[in-house]
Amino acid sequence: MRWLLVLAAIIGAECLVARAAAQTIIDPEATAAMRHHMQSHHGGMTAWKIFGERLEYQSNDGDPALVFEGEALWGGDRNKLWLKTEGEYEFNGSEFEQAELQVLYSRAVRAFWDIQTGVRRDFANGVNRTWGVFGIKGLAPYLFETDAAIFVSGHGEATARIEAEYELLFTQRLILQPRVELNLSAQDIPELEIGSGLTSAELGARLRYEFSRQFAPYVGFEWRTAGSSTARIQRLNGTDPRAFSVLAGIRFWF
Repeated sequence: MRWLLVLAAIIGAECLVARAAAQTIIDPEATAAMRHHMQSHHGGMTAWKIFGERLEYQSNDGDPALVFEGEALWGGDRNKLWLKTEGEYEFNGSEFEQAELQVLYSRAVRAFWDIQTGVRRDFANGVNRTWGVFGIKGLAPYLFETDAAIFVSGHGEATARIEAEYELLFTQRLILQPRVELNLSAQDIPELEIGSGLTSAELGARLRYEFSRQFAPYVGFEWRTAGSSTARIQRLNGTDPRAFSVLAGIRFWF
């Protein structure tokens, strides 16, 4: 063991001497340029992606709607600009039931996990609101894709959202994706038709076929229900707090 330690010390010393000698011969600026070139080709490059997670028609118990959810990102392996949008357009009412846009700074803090912070803007139902956002996005154990965030409005209201998805591969192209989404609120917000506690829960599954990784049509179902406080507010406003949908849509990215 003593001889191994001595040998390791000798090798380390020789490496330091060789590095010092190389720096007297090789131009430091050329070395820095080569280092930058290597980093840009092995993890330090700037990348972008546009991802349409959901673009689908939902039957919604006879009140059909178009639902969309998408993301776009730009940046390096640690720091990114991240855009998120989602919404629901009701065909019977010819209006957006909900629509939002989030602009976020995303920072990788661990392998497969990003911390995200920024702003969210709501546009639907005649109520325009701006929220501060703090969230986390990543791949949980057992490959559950997770996206959780807390929202605080300029009116002092606080809400939260948790989404989780899992992909079950029957083949390399035929994939079943169960999905759950929970929304919560710290207080009643009557103008948004939500009450304190659990405001809504969505549970669904989508079976898609990937003609390519960039394009995949799918069919599925989704069941949606409101929490007790929110359900009471919605019933007073003539809205059914529960709905079941058969759906069809496409998933894409580029």
